[in-house]
Amino acid sequence: MSEVIYNRIAMLRAERGISRRELSDALGVHYQTIGYLERGEYSPSLYLALKIAQYFEVQVEVIFSTAPFPRIGDAERPA
Repeated sequence: MSEVIYNRIAMLRAERGISRRELSDALGVHYQTIGYLERGEYSPSLYLALKIAQYFEVQVEVIFSTAPFPRIGDAERPA
């Protein structure tokens, strides 16, 4: 059984206009690591996950989950 960590890194980067290179430089990792993380091909260490959360100034649970995040358009809309 493969352990998958879902994340919202790409969404947060897009919202804030941050490139993979800019994020990787701020975190001290290779820019390709950000791509691997975003595609779910690599799960971050706890240390890296906390650094990413700190960078975006949100709690780690906002970015990472063991279950898929609901799509933004899938939320129930008020009648």
